[in-house]
Amino acid sequence: MQKNITKPTSESNATAGNSQLNRVLISGGGTGGHIFPALSIANAIKRRNPDTEILFVGALGRMEMERVPAAGYKIEGLPVAGFDRKRLWRNFGVLIKLWKSLRKARKIVKEFKPDIAIGVGGYASGPVLKQAQKNGIPTLLQEQNSYPGVTNKLLAKKAKAICVAYDGLERFFPAEVIVKTGNPVRTDLEGCTLTQAEAKKELGFDPDKKLILVVGGSLGARTVNEAVAASLDSIAAEGVELMWQTGRYGAELFQGKAKAYPNVKATTFITRMDLAYRAADLVVSRAGAGTISELQNLGKAVILIPSPNVAEDHQRHNAEALSTRGAAVMILDVDAVEQLPGTIVELINDAERRNQLSDNIRKMALHAADEKIVDKICEIVSK
Repeated sequence: MQKNITKPTSESNATAGNSQLNRVLISGGGTGGHIFPALSIANAIKRRNPDTEILFVGALGRMEMERVPAAGYKIEGLPVAGFDRKRLWRNFGVLIKLWKSLRKARKIVKEFKPDIAIGVGGYASGPVLKQAQKNGIPTLLQEQNSYPGVTNKLLAKKAKAICVAYDGLERFFPAEVIVKTGNPVRTDLEGCTLTQAEAKKELGFDPDKKLILVVGGSLGARTVNEAVAASLDSIAAEGVELMWQTGRYGAELFQGKAKAYPNVKATTFITRMDLAYRAADLVVSRAGAGTISELQNLGKAVILIPSPNVAEDHQRHNAEALSTRGAAVMILDVDAVEQLPGTIVELINDAERRNQLSDNIRKMALHAADEKIVDKICEIVSK
């Protein structure tokens, strides 16, 4: 059975502070979905144990090599790469990089001497946590998705704890080490004190009109953008406003289309996501685990369009975990351009259905996940 950890009390914080948490190794990355939870865990450790030394290990050339130092933490990079499942002949080079990464991981673990190693998913965590386990260092895995990736499956057998956000993961992991904590999310999102009308006004929208928010990630999601472009006439006809984060790829094309519609504001990035979420009556999004956890904590009605271009098709599994509970509407990527316009119109005109989606997704929320994970980290180290 999965164990539910309650929100930490002052007593548990006191225990955590005495757990001799001197050095912590955190490994993983490749996408924001891995990096943001890793940083949240690191920040939670520092809040309790300011003197704890934290070292990150990521993949050279990936976004963690910039994001982690920007957040004030040290990071080492491995020359590791994921396996190419479609063009198998390219994996000879991948194996060489893996061998080099294992050698470097061995050196990092030996020299840093961590009290615990934490893996947040992504192929960079494989060599580091494997070496830590080999050296008898306790490991903790944080699995964000409802369908785990290959790396965490391989590391699970020797992990002391696996922190998850969904039920049913005993199909993949040893049940006795599963702890249901939820996924760490950006803490600023729940700190917005404005009303929905005030947030709309702050963002330059009409407080009396419904607002649709589209988020496809920092790089963008081409199918989502194409589906939104196909929905512009329908949205305009309903007298609804649209805040559209196009992402970097295709920004010029899609933002150019948006200029023909006075009810649409399209931008490459949204800097104040706390305001954007608070203002939105309906969200259209990919189904990454981190985004879903944010939507659950904030109780937002959402249309999920899972990306088909991810390992293990985990975004579809994430979306299904919500849609089967009446907590989201799922549209498959292949159907998005055809189905999104009508689905938006249907939901934006059905307040009762949106409220139902909002209530159901909020019920799935698991708050203070970062603190619960640190509870478990301190428990493991104290033993």
